[in-house]
Amino acid sequence: MDESLHERIAADIRRRVLSGELPVGAAVPSESQLCAQWDASRGPVRQALGTLRAEGIIGGGRGKPPVVLRQSMSQPFETFMSFSRWVTGLGRTPGQRTLEIARRPSTPAIAAALHLAEGTPVVQLLRLRLIDSQPTMIERTTFVEPVGRLLFDFDCDSGSIYAHLESQGVDTTHGRHVIDAVAADQTDHELLDVPMGSPLLRERRTATSLTGEPFEYSDDRYRPDIVSFSIENSQRAHPALSRIAETAS
Repeated sequence: MDESLHERIAADIRRRVLSGELPVGAAVPSESQLCAQWDASRGPVRQALGTLRAEGIIGGGRGKPPVVLRQSMSQPFETFMSFSRWVTGLGRTPGQRTLEIARRPSTPAIAAALHLAEGTPVVQLLRLRLIDSQPTMIERTTFVEPVGRLLFDFDCDSGSIYAHLESQGVDTTHGRHVIDAVAADQTDHELLDVPMGSPLLRERRTATSLTGEPFEYSDDRYRPDIVSFSIENSQRAHPALSRIAETAS
């Protein structure tokens, strides 16, 4: 029970930060105030505040009152594969508009990424992703044909593709991410409402099965005024990759 309570407390504070109710520099309610608000002991309250400190959303501790450090939300690696799951976890509304889904022969580059012979049939998907109805990212995703065919009977605008694939027995827990910048092309310009040639953040993702066989390659392009990426590391832990949604200025 305490575990779910500390998650609810942390989620409520995140919501208040993201909405601007608690702006950068504002004091976060004290432990005693949160205990009274949630009718909770100090254990789950401290756990919730500790989680928010670890995420870099608030500072303080060791006798210092907690304050808001930033109004952007990072994403744990375990949900990095799913845009919908990430946005929902922020308390915001994900959206998607599927523009194309087609079965076609693989190009040399796609075949190399998916360890296929050139010309092997693949399933390609073009989707516009939104946060609170705002165009945020374009997905150009290619699946190996046995996985991609699972999408032909699925409404790709109804929610998370990854959640659907997981329900069909596809393992989606492994991914390699390469992040760079790319100039907006005509499709990016039209769908993301950015000038031609303007810089976009690009995440190229290769997802693999437990045995290491790739089943998906994706070229995802983000508006950098809405989303950024962060990598945190230390000598005692593996690097953690985060995707961050910026608040509107």
